[in-house]
Amino acid sequence: MDTLILSRIQFAANISFHILFPTITIAMCWFLFYFKVRHDLSGHPVWMRIYRFWVKIFALTFALGVVSGITMSFQFGTNWPGFMERVGNIAGPLLGYEVITAFFLEATFLGVMLFGMDRVPNWVHTLASFIMAVGTTLSAFWILSLNSWMQTPDGYEVIDGVVYPVDWWKIIFNASFPYRLMHMLLASGLTAAFLIAGISAYRLLKKDSKLAPRKSLKSAMAVAAILIPIQVMVGDMHGLNTIEHQPQKIAAIEGVWQTEKSAPLVLFAWPDETTRTNKYAIEIPSLASLILTHDAQGEIKGLNEFEGAHPPVKPMFFGFRIMVGIGMLMLLVSWAATWLLRKDREMPVWMLRVQVLMTFSGWVATLAGWYVTEIGRQPWLVSGVLKTAEAVTTVPQQNVGLSLAMYLALYGLLLAAYLQTIFYMARKSTEVEEFSLSELQNQEHTMTTAEHRA
Repeated sequence: MDTLILSRIQFAANISFHILFPTITIAMCWFLFYFKVRHDLSGHPVWMRIYRFWVKIFALTFALGVVSGITMSFQFGTNWPGFMERVGNIAGPLLGYEVITAFFLEATFLGVMLFGMDRVPNWVHTLASFIMAVGTTLSAFWILSLNSWMQTPDGYEVIDGVVYPVDWWKIIFNASFPYRLMHMLLASGLTAAFLIAGISAYRLLKKDSKLAPRKSLKSAMAVAAILIPIQVMVGDMHGLNTIEHQPQKIAAIEGVWQTEKSAPLVLFAWPDETTRTNKYAIEIPSLASLILTHDAQGEIKGLNEFEGAHPPVKPMFFGFRIMVGIGMLMLLVSWAATWLLRKDREMPVWMLRVQVLMTFSGWVATLAGWYVTEIGRQPWLVSGVLKTAEAVTTVPQQNVGLSLAMYLALYGLLLAAYLQTIFYMARKSTEVEEFSLSELQNQEHTMTTAEHRA
């Protein structure tokens, strides 16, 4: 493999590892803020115990996200020097805004969240949790703005091959940005919800009789049940935007080779780029046009109109179906779990096992969607402005291959350690957490009895 392919694989490995952690932390901050507010309003100790447990997992996840993000940014210089040389006047400030407005907030208030519970006034600690949540969301805002600009660039001019900003409003709020931002924030919410639910279910399967895992499981599934339909609607709007600005991406996703009206929805097929056909296709007539244009007679441009200038079809076709399939599974599980947990009922053992299996389902869906987004831009690094091959380093392929192997080995070890640590913390919590369900009931009974006597 040449330097270009190895550099693409290396960056894909880095971004794949990195995105796992912000996908959790962006939304988990809002969960932590919710748990803290519930504690402040109710005074019930169980909400603080939930907060204490999950803030530790949040801190671990945040740390890995920061480390992998820094490593990833190095590659702009080592593997993709042409990127900053050509579009650094736009990419540099956007990345800088993320550091100034988001990272500094996160770095400051994370310490208050972790170590200030008993050292600062309660309202200050709650405020710190809120500011931390705002910081993680701001971080997503700036990163998604840059990524969206690379997909649908606007507000720039090119002088002697170098891109310069002309209108920062158009750069930041480019055509695809609102849809990508909402899609990613909702994906983060679902990822965090299923992580919380899965670990809580794991604790219950380990005979943890406490109230904390029951409350966190119920809260997470309620959030997921609400977010899934919203994600479907946002995904539909995102699709309409994409077919307008990146029709070749939609054609690859749907496996549409010839431009046609009333295009069928291909449920499954094996796209063949040699013959430019779909083998073993299972289709629903006119449904692709209906979904993508909101008109059963709508026209979808085919890949043959973009021959030599469209992304590879198989990764797009299958990646999108993996993302949608996981999303539909999330919908079924969250709605079923919410129904089963109504009126504080016990969760059946079989559903607890399903929840554990779904713990990291958000990661699978997010990675599949991210691959569709990034591969779908090829052969461009910045659509219509800078091709991927024009930005790659001239470093020998042996050097890139060696660093790639080192990255993969390190990331494998870190990911294994992260997963082992989370489940260890879950098992440990069954032994050390003070309040059991029976103790809380006794406590509440004692308080009620005292009130009656008074």
